[in-house]
Amino acid sequence: MFALCDVNSFYASCETVFRPDLRGRPVVVLSNNDGCVIARSTEAKQLGIAMGEPYLSLIAISAPTRRCYRA
Repeated sequence: MFALCDVNSFYASCETVFRPDLRGRPVVVLSNNDGCVIARSTEAKQLGIAMGEPYLSLIAISAPTRRCYRA
């Protein structure tokens, strides 16, 4: 028997469960090899952050008023 679960923004949602201070903020999860976005929260989607976008292009969005948190 197999079960398939589809969760919206799964990795970003999991991060906000363990880090409640991130709720309501744009959250992206990066791959560990090349630093590209592999998951994004609804707030990050509203900012226009695309899947697969490299981290270097997000630095301008996160600075200076926004913060980057690393888990």
